[in-house]
Amino acid sequence: MGLDLKHCSVVLTGASGGIGAAVARALSGAGARLLLVGRDAGRLAALARTLETHPDQPRRVEVLAADLTTSAGVEAVRRVALARRANVLVNNAGVASFGRLDALDDAHILQAVTTNLVAPMLLTRALLPGLLAQRSAAVLNVGSVLGRLALPGFSVYSATKFGLRGFSEALRRELIGTPVRVQYLGPRVTETGFNAPEVEAYNRKTGAAVDHPDDVAAALLQLLRDGAAERFLGLPEKLAVCVNGLAPAALDGAFKPHRLALSGA
Repeated sequence: MGLDLKHCSVVLTGASGGIGAAVARALSGAGARLLLVGRDAGRLAALARTLETHPDQPRRVEVLAADLTTSAGVEAVRRVALARRANVLVNNAGVASFGRLDALDDAHILQAVTTNLVAPMLLTRALLPGLLAQRSAAVLNVGSVLGRLALPGFSVYSATKFGLRGFSEALRRELIGTPVRVQYLGPRVTETGFNAPEVEAYNRKTGAAVDHPDDVAAALLQLLRDGAAERFLGLPEKLAVCVNGLAPAALDGAFKPHRLALSGA
Protein backbone atom coordinates (compact mmCIF):
# COMPACT_ATOMS: atom_id res chain seq x y z
CA MET A 1 0.00 0.00 0.00
CA GLY A 2 1.00 3.61 -0.53
CA LEU A 3 0.66 6.73 1.56
CA ASP A 4 -2.25 8.85 2.74
CA LEU A 5 -1.03 12.26 1.64
CA LYS A 6 -3.13 14.09 4.24
CA HIS A 7 -0.79 12.65 6.86
CA CYS A 8 2.46 13.25 5.01
CA SER A 9 5.24 15.72 5.67
CA VAL A 10 7.06 16.11 2.35
CA VAL A 11 10.49 17.46 1.44
CA LEU A 12 10.32 18.56 -2.21
CA THR A 13 13.54 19.59 -3.94
CA GLY A 14 13.58 21.63 -7.13
CA ALA A 15 10.30 23.05 -5.90
CA SER A 16 10.31 26.28 -7.89
CA GLY A 17 10.81 24.65 -11.31
CA GLY A 18 8.01 23.80 -13.71
CA ILE A 19 7.43 20.24 -12.53
CA GLY A 20 8.34 21.12 -8.95
CA ALA A 21 5.79 23.93 -8.70
CA ALA A 22 3.07 21.71 -10.17
CA VAL A 23 3.95 18.95 -7.70
CA ALA A 24 3.89 21.45 -4.82
CA ARG A 25 0.40 22.61 -5.82
CA ALA A 26 -0.86 19.05 -6.15
CA LEU A 27 0.61 17.92 -2.82
CA SER A 28 -0.75 20.99 -1.07
CA GLY A 29 -4.19 20.36 -2.55
CA ALA A 30 -4.02 16.78 -1.29
CA GLY A 31 -3.40 18.04 2.26
CA ALA A 32 0.31 17.31 2.65
CA ARG A 33 2.64 19.47 4.71
CA LEU A 34 5.52 20.78 2.60
CA LEU A 35 9.13 21.82 2.89
CA LEU A 36 9.91 23.48 -0.45
CA VAL A 37 13.62 23.38 -1.28
CA GLY A 38 15.40 25.21 -4.08
CA ARG A 39 18.15 27.72 -4.76
CA ASP A 40 15.97 30.80 -5.37
CA ALA A 41 14.47 32.05 -2.11
CA GLY A 42 12.28 34.61 -3.88
CA ARG A 43 10.68 32.09 -6.21
CA LEU A 44 10.13 29.65 -3.36
CA ALA A 45 8.42 32.33 -1.26
CA ALA A 46 6.23 33.36 -4.19
CA LEU A 47 5.18 29.75 -4.73
CA ALA A 48 4.42 29.25 -1.05
CA ARG A 49 2.10 32.26 -1.10
CA THR A 50 0.01 30.67 -3.84
CA LEU A 51 -0.57 27.43 -1.95
CA GLU A 52 -3.63 26.67 0.11
CA THR A 53 -3.16 27.69 3.73
CA HIS A 54 -4.83 26.54 6.92
CA PRO A 55 -4.94 28.91 9.94
CA ASP A 56 -4.66 25.95 12.30
CA GLN A 57 -1.48 24.75 10.55
CA PRO A 58 0.80 27.80 10.38
CA ARG A 59 3.86 25.73 9.39
CA ARG A 60 2.06 23.70 6.75
CA VAL A 61 4.28 25.15 4.01
CA GLU A 62 7.87 26.13 4.71
CA VAL A 63 10.60 27.18 2.30
CA LEU A 64 14.34 26.63 2.45
CA ALA A 65 16.84 28.05 -0.01
CA ALA A 66 19.74 25.60 -0.22
CA ASP A 67 22.35 24.41 -2.69
CA LEU A 68 22.12 20.62 -2.54
CA THR A 69 25.47 20.19 -4.26
CA THR A 70 27.12 21.40 -1.05
CA SER A 71 27.41 19.65 2.31
CA ALA A 72 26.05 22.77 4.03
CA GLY A 73 22.93 22.69 1.85
CA VAL A 74 22.30 19.02 2.54
CA GLU A 75 22.78 19.53 6.28
CA ALA A 76 20.36 22.48 6.31
CA VAL A 77 17.66 20.34 4.71
CA ARG A 78 18.38 17.46 7.08
CA ARG A 79 17.91 19.65 10.15
CA VAL A 80 14.62 21.16 9.01
CA ALA A 81 13.27 17.84 7.71
CA LEU A 82 14.00 16.20 11.06
CA ALA A 83 12.23 19.01 12.93
CA ARG A 84 9.21 18.63 10.65
CA ARG A 85 9.18 14.83 11.03
CA ALA A 86 9.35 14.45 7.28
CA ASN A 87 8.24 11.04 6.01
CA VAL A 88 8.47 11.71 2.25
CA LEU A 89 11.45 12.89 0.22
CA VAL A 90 10.83 13.84 -3.41
CA ASN A 91 14.17 14.25 -5.19
CA ASN A 92 13.08 16.46 -8.08
CA ALA A 93 15.93 18.95 -8.47
CA GLY A 94 17.95 18.63 -11.65
CA VAL A 95 19.70 20.39 -14.50
CA ALA A 96 19.49 19.82 -18.24
CA SER A 97 22.25 18.51 -20.47
CA PHE A 98 22.05 18.30 -24.25
CA GLY A 99 24.49 18.10 -27.13
CA ARG A 100 27.11 15.90 -28.71
CA LEU A 101 29.52 14.59 -26.11
CA ASP A 102 32.53 16.12 -27.86
CA ALA A 103 30.86 19.55 -27.59
CA LEU A 104 30.37 19.41 -23.80
CA ASP A 105 33.05 20.71 -21.47
CA ASP A 106 34.23 19.21 -18.20
CA ALA A 107 32.43 21.72 -16.00
CA HIS A 108 29.10 21.05 -17.68
CA ILE A 109 29.42 17.28 -17.29
CA LEU A 110 30.46 17.54 -13.65
CA GLN A 111 27.59 19.89 -12.85
CA ALA A 112 25.03 17.57 -14.43
CA VAL A 113 26.33 14.46 -12.67
CA THR A 114 26.65 16.23 -9.33
CA THR A 115 23.21 17.86 -9.42
CA ASN A 116 21.20 15.04 -10.98
CA LEU A 117 22.80 12.03 -9.32
CA VAL A 118 25.26 12.71 -6.51
CA ALA A 119 23.11 15.34 -4.74
CA PRO A 120 19.96 13.17 -4.44
CA MET A 121 22.05 10.24 -3.26
CA LEU A 122 23.68 12.30 -0.52
CA LEU A 123 20.43 13.96 0.51
CA THR A 124 18.67 10.59 0.70
CA ARG A 125 21.46 9.22 2.87
CA ALA A 126 21.24 12.26 5.17
CA LEU A 127 17.47 11.98 5.60
CA LEU A 128 17.30 8.20 5.80
CA PRO A 129 17.61 7.85 9.60
CA GLY A 130 14.67 10.21 10.07
CA LEU A 131 12.61 8.42 7.41
CA LEU A 132 13.31 5.05 9.00
CA ALA A 133 11.96 6.39 12.29
CA GLN A 134 8.52 7.03 10.76
CA ARG A 135 5.67 4.50 10.64
CA SER A 136 5.59 4.74 6.84
CA ALA A 137 7.80 6.74 4.51
CA ALA A 138 8.87 7.10 0.91
CA VAL A 139 11.74 8.33 -1.22
CA LEU A 140 10.49 9.22 -4.70
CA ASN A 141 13.16 10.02 -7.27
CA VAL A 142 12.00 12.03 -10.28
CA GLY A 143 14.06 10.80 -13.17
CA SER A 144 13.12 10.62 -16.83
CA VAL A 145 12.12 8.15 -19.50
CA LEU A 146 15.72 8.85 -20.62
CA GLY A 147 16.73 6.87 -17.55
CA ARG A 148 15.64 3.73 -19.39
CA LEU A 149 15.75 4.83 -23.02
CA ALA A 150 18.83 6.82 -24.07
CA LEU A 151 18.69 9.10 -27.13
CA PRO A 152 21.39 10.77 -29.22
CA GLY A 153 22.26 14.14 -27.70
CA PHE A 154 21.48 13.07 -24.14
CA SER A 155 24.52 10.96 -23.28
CA VAL A 156 25.30 12.85 -20.07
CA TYR A 157 21.69 13.49 -19.04
CA SER A 158 20.77 9.84 -19.64
CA ALA A 159 23.80 8.71 -17.67
CA THR A 160 22.61 10.70 -14.66
CA LYS A 161 19.04 9.40 -14.95
CA PHE A 162 20.11 5.80 -15.59
CA GLY A 163 22.21 6.18 -12.45
CA LEU A 164 19.30 7.62 -10.47
CA ARG A 165 17.08 4.76 -11.52
CA GLY A 166 19.77 2.22 -10.58
CA PHE A 167 20.17 3.92 -7.21
CA SER A 168 16.39 3.76 -6.71
CA GLU A 169 16.18 0.07 -7.62
CA ALA A 170 19.08 -0.99 -5.41
CA LEU A 171 17.94 1.10 -2.44
CA ARG A 172 14.38 -0.20 -2.81
CA ARG A 173 15.67 -3.74 -2.50
CA GLU A 174 17.98 -2.77 0.33
CA LEU A 175 15.11 -1.30 2.37
CA ILE A 176 12.55 -4.08 1.95
CA GLY A 177 11.14 -4.85 5.39
CA THR A 178 11.59 -1.26 6.61
CA PRO A 179 9.01 1.55 6.69
CA VAL A 180 10.67 3.26 3.70
CA ARG A 181 9.47 2.64 0.15
CA VAL A 182 11.71 3.79 -2.74
CA GLN A 183 10.09 4.81 -6.03
CA TYR A 184 11.10 6.16 -9.44
CA LEU A 185 9.04 8.33 -11.77
CA GLY A 186 10.12 8.71 -15.41
CA PRO A 187 8.40 11.65 -17.15
CA ARG A 188 8.82 12.22 -20.87
CA VAL A 189 9.19 15.68 -22.46
CA THR A 190 7.34 18.18 -20.29
CA GLU A 191 6.18 21.69 -21.14
CA THR A 192 8.41 23.76 -18.85
CA GLY A 193 11.29 26.20 -19.12
CA PHE A 194 13.71 23.36 -18.34
CA ASN A 195 14.75 22.79 -21.94
CA ALA A 196 16.93 25.17 -23.98
CA PRO A 197 15.71 26.38 -27.40
CA GLU A 198 17.93 23.85 -29.19
CA VAL A 199 16.25 21.03 -27.25
CA GLU A 200 12.82 22.39 -28.15
CA ALA A 201 13.86 22.40 -31.82
CA TYR A 202 15.18 18.82 -31.51
CA ASN A 203 11.89 17.70 -29.96
CA ARG A 204 9.86 19.32 -32.73
CA LYS A 205 11.99 17.70 -35.45
CA THR A 206 11.70 14.27 -33.85
CA GLY A 207 7.98 14.54 -33.08
CA ALA A 208 8.34 14.12 -29.33
CA ALA A 209 5.08 14.06 -27.38
CA VAL A 210 4.84 16.74 -24.68
CA ASP A 211 3.07 16.53 -21.32
CA HIS A 212 1.84 19.36 -19.10
CA PRO A 213 3.52 19.66 -15.67
CA ASP A 214 0.16 19.01 -14.01
CA ASP A 215 0.06 15.59 -15.71
CA VAL A 216 3.44 14.74 -14.21
CA ALA A 217 2.30 15.99 -10.80
CA ALA A 218 -0.82 13.83 -10.97
CA ALA A 219 1.27 10.78 -11.87
CA LEU A 220 3.62 11.51 -8.97
CA LEU A 221 0.77 11.71 -6.47
CA GLN A 222 -0.73 8.50 -7.80
CA LEU A 223 2.63 6.78 -7.44
CA LEU A 224 2.86 7.83 -3.79
CA ARG A 225 -0.69 6.66 -3.20
CA ASP A 226 -0.47 3.26 -4.85
CA GLY A 227 3.09 2.46 -3.79
CA ALA A 228 4.31 1.08 -7.15
CA ALA A 229 8.07 0.75 -7.58
CA GLU A 230 8.36 2.81 -10.76
CA ARG A 231 6.29 4.37 -13.51
CA PHE A 232 6.99 5.91 -16.91
CA LEU A 233 4.73 8.38 -18.68
CA GLY A 234 3.49 8.03 -22.25
CA LEU A 235 2.28 4.91 -24.04
CA PRO A 236 4.87 4.85 -26.86
CA GLU A 237 7.60 5.57 -24.32
CA LYS A 238 6.44 2.75 -22.02
CA LEU A 239 6.55 0.30 -24.92
CA ALA A 240 9.98 1.54 -26.04
CA VAL A 241 11.28 1.19 -22.49
CA CYS A 242 10.20 -2.46 -22.43
CA VAL A 243 11.75 -3.24 -25.83
CA ASN A 244 14.93 -1.38 -24.89
CA GLY A 245 15.22 -3.43 -21.71
CA LEU A 246 14.89 -6.73 -23.59
CA ALA A 247 16.91 -5.96 -26.73
CA PRO A 248 18.53 -2.51 -26.62
CA ALA A 249 20.48 -2.87 -29.86
CA ALA A 250 17.25 -3.59 -31.73
CA LEU A 251 16.25 0.05 -31.34
CA ASP A 252 19.53 1.61 -32.46
CA GLY A 253 18.35 2.13 -36.03
CA ALA A 254 15.09 3.72 -34.90
CA PHE A 255 16.89 6.86 -33.78
CA LYS A 256 18.28 8.01 -37.12
CA PRO A 257 15.92 11.05 -37.09
CA HIS A 258 17.34 11.97 -33.68
CA ARG A 259 20.92 11.70 -34.93
CA LEU A 260 20.05 13.89 -37.91
CA ALA A 261 18.28 16.42 -35.68
CA LEU A 262 21.32 16.54 -33.42
CA SER A 263 23.64 17.21 -36.34
CA GLY A 264 21.35 19.90 -37.71
CA ALA A 265 20.53 17.97 -40.88
